[in-house]
Amino acid sequence: MPASRDEAVQEQALTADVTLARINQGVQLHHGQGRREAARDVFTQIWDEIGGERGDPLHVCVLAHSMADVQDDVEQELIWDQRALAAAGLLTDARLAQVGVPMPVAALYPSLHLSLAECHRKLGDLDRAREYLQRAQAGIGALGDDQYGQLIKGGLDRLTQQLTSR
Repeated sequence: MPASRDEAVQEQALTADVTLARINQGVQLHHGQGRREAARDVFTQIWDEIGGERGDPLHVCVLAHSMADVQDDVEQELIWDQRALAAAGLLTDARLAQVGVPMPVAALYPSLHLSLAECHRKLGDLDRAREYLQRAQAGIGALGDDQYGQLIKGGLDRLTQQLTSR
């Protein structure tokens, strides 16, 4: 259930885009029901349908970022997060607004960079992890003071502590 009116509007807009709605169903399988493999199957089917990396950059970005979360192998997770980052570079604020996402493309980067930093930390490449962490921190000004922004900032704080304690 959405926590605010803005989130309700965003959820409604995302469900108006069939592909984003299906991606959201996969996210719910994973996060809401703990059905990681089922979510991965849904994401794989959508990936094939949208034409992979040649698809709509919004779909590619959201799907790849979600697919990264359901990987069992960290190297595969990294590949999916890199795909998401590449697709974000092709997005425009107008495209986000078209589906009702009430934030600029710049607000996506802290999450994407955080995910990449976490992958590199898991792989033991702490220098790359710190590099992506710095990129994420540099972009936090684009985040709102909402649930999403707080989630990402909390993740950045946790990762900062993990990397400074090593």
